[in-house]
Amino acid sequence: MVVTFQHTPVLLAEVIAALAPRPGGRYLDATVGGGGHALAVLQAAQPGGVLLGIDADPAALAATAERLAEAGLSQQAVLRHGSFADLAALAAEAGFAAVDGILFDLGVSSYQLDTPERGFSFAADGPLDMRLDPTQGPTAADLVNRLSERELAGIIFQYGEEHAARRIARAIVERRRSQPFQSTADLAAVVARAVGGRHGRIHPATRTFQALRIAVNHELDRLAAALPQAVALLALGGKLAVISFHSLEDRIVKQFLRAEAAGEAPRLAIITKKPVVASDTEVAANPRARSAKLRVAVRIA
Repeated sequence: MVVTFQHTPVLLAEVIAALAPRPGGRYLDATVGGGGHALAVLQAAQPGGVLLGIDADPAALAATAERLAEAGLSQQAVLRHGSFADLAALAAEAGFAAVDGILFDLGVSSYQLDTPERGFSFAADGPLDMRLDPTQGPTAADLVNRLSERELAGIIFQYGEEHAARRIARAIVERRRSQPFQSTADLAAVVARAVGGRHGRIHPATRTFQALRIAVNHELDRLAAALPQAVALLALGGKLAVISFHSLEDRIVKQFLRAEAAGEAPRLAIITKKPVVASDTEVAANPRARSAKLRVAVRIA
């Protein structure tokens, strides 16, 4: 099954209003995805604006390159494959410093969720992969087939905020003794049986899949490592915008911004006292925008 890389950028108008791209400005999209936000930023920054786009997924970079080429903006963009945990090094290599705005759009794209071969979702059966960068690192199958029951329970509880974590981990370990896990549907079925009860609005395996995805991609650790690098890259008056999709990410962003805006020599001033969320109209058009939260700050020193 081949799926074209499509991803509807969430909170697009709000991001552009927050970053306020100006002609000749320099911008950095740390999670360029399919290029939706990047294209809008670049268009608003013409003439003369440039953008560095980073993504762990080669398919995302290819889609962005095609999108920018169609808009005649290829020469205004530099695209790099890598993790935003290495933001400073990637920016230095591309010659980007003192930038006017940086965007993080965290989470998983519609393309990644809707492509069974990537293994992010149990909506359609696929290999149990979940890597944002399919070129490296252990897969979700490696974790569920190798980690101890205690380690699995810890991951599912900490990253999935799943109260049935111990029961789920026990069921996973018991099942893998006879047959290792290979597919998303297989794991989802075992988790659903372990949780028991009637299915509510969300599938009983949703939190477990979120937890495994976060663990496979070291998402929270990499976010915590990237945010200080982002602030260091901002010019005076430069904006930092972060879109998160679950409470663990949002907590890291909120606490980081508060810390940077406090003390005797704050580096940031927080623009969004409360996170910006999607309108009812946007959620109706793109249900995945429902959980999005945008926080914005400006470099002041």
